[in-house]
Amino acid sequence: MDDLAINFVPTGAIPTQRMNPDVPVSIPEIVESVLAANELGITIAHIHARDAAGGSSLDSELYGEIIAGIRRHAPDLVICVSLSGRFSPEFAPRSQPLELSGSNKPDMASLTLSSLNFATGASVNTPEVIMQLARKMQEKRILPELEIFDLGMANYATFLIQKGAVSLPCYANVILGNAASAQMDLHDISAIVQKLPRESLHALGGIGKAQLPANALAIATGAGVRVGLEDNLFLQKGVPATNMKLLERVHELAAIHGRKVMTPEVFRRLMKLQPGGGQYGTL
Repeated sequence: MDDLAINFVPTGAIPTQRMNPDVPVSIPEIVESVLAANELGITIAHIHARDAAGGSSLDSELYGEIIAGIRRHAPDLVICVSLSGRFSPEFAPRSQPLELSGSNKPDMASLTLSSLNFATGASVNTPEVIMQLARKMQEKRILPELEIFDLGMANYATFLIQKGAVSLPCYANVILGNAASAQMDLHDISAIVQKLPRESLHALGGIGKAQLPANALAIATGAGVRVGLEDNLFLQKGVPATNMKLLERVHELAAIHGRKVMTPEVFRRLMKLQPGGGQYGTL
């Protein structure tokens, strides 16, 4: 693709303000971070909800407040909610945000395609729960954001398509640099990308120091990017990042390579999403 799809990940489930004071935790902070990024230029906002203590939450009411806050000022921005298995492996709590409707309905929801280990814990995604979430997204007309950390997950995307649980066209984030998953290595990336369904858009993201090279490679090779403090807290070694500085760097690289940021309107058309402005989810 010529236009650069930017998937902005401002907070995640793990980062805290003790780790980096710029991490948005409260609902107003998350909304403000997304709206500032939207002013600069992004395509998708991938959001996590936090509870009153700052911990990760799958509460649909919290997600609804965040989405409402964003859409009051950015009604066309593509919004993706996280259904992470990091703290809740069961289907019922993870599917709560899929019940949101009307102007609070998400356009997309994350679907991690296997269980995996991180440095401090596991994300548990059983085949049964993956299938249940995929089917629920189909029922609610919400586009899966396929999260792919290794070659097997790319293969599983094709499996779900063959089973009729994921439809084409699809969107995938290839996330690199996790110690137990694919690395920022051309052999790993090439193998994964070659396995992705032909009718798909993909973005490259990187954990920690892998974020910048993953973003740079994506921009140079025509892919999209995933960027933000969810994945990386440092601009360079010893220098804390901010969401805006990470995003500004992506914009600078995009300008060097002559790639303009993909608008939500274009992404909606390519991914067969509703037009926004009060109409959300898939067509």
